[in-house]
Amino acid sequence: MTALSKIIRVEAKLFLRDPVGTFFAIAFPALLILVLGLAMPGVRDPSDDLDGRRPLEVYLPITMTLAIATVTMVTLVGVLASYRERGVLRRLSTTPVSPTALLVAQVAVNVAALLVACGLAWLVAATVFAVPPPGNAVGFVLAFTLGSSTMCALALLVAAVTASARASSGIGMLIYFPMMFFAGVWTPGPQMPDVVRKIADFTPLGAASQAVQDAWVGSWPTLMHLAVMVAFTVVLGGAAARYFRWE
Repeated sequence: MTALSKIIRVEAKLFLRDPVGTFFAIAFPALLILVLGLAMPGVRDPSDDLDGRRPLEVYLPITMTLAIATVTMVTLVGVLASYRERGVLRRLSTTPVSPTALLVAQVAVNVAALLVACGLAWLVAATVFAVPPPGNAVGFVLAFTLGSSTMCALALLVAAVTASARASSGIGMLIYFPMMFFAGVWTPGPQMPDVVRKIADFTPLGAASQAVQDAWVGSWPTLMHLAVMVAFTVVLGGAAARYFRWE
């Protein structure tokens, strides 16, 4: 545990030294909500199609799940792939550090950053647009944390089985855009066709998005969505640790 805590501290420092990664992980969701609220017409007005809710209130939790996809499938995948290409992982392999410890440290740092980003995005939405807090705060934190862990596990598996940073980035992008679709970035869940929505329920980011939205309106995330996220985290995370290579 002492070694793991040291690795987490080091990875956190490296994370904060990357201005681009820090921006997209922490500041981007808040900035996107600000732009949506100020630039898009009608997003601050109640909509009959959304049961009287404002579109901005619907897109706030979706924006948070978008941040999860961006940080994991773009930033995290790129960091681990660059570590391998630059020989950082090869040098670490001569130490007592295990692959699992490094993967856990990466997950911990990125999930913590995303939780901070979540709080900042809501603070901006509450201050500027009077968006209320999540109706079920405990359920929201649970859903958001599990969703972040699930996507981190997927990103770590991609980084584990690809040989170069270019390959990791390409595969990450192939996963990134379908995940955003199933999360409701372009078509919110309630407006998706039934078949598409059922498929989305069993995808990592789709389950996370729906669970976060349920908690935001005051409900508990469904057991199905929580189980999907836990299953993906265990299976993908285990596979990432199993197939991870130092070089």
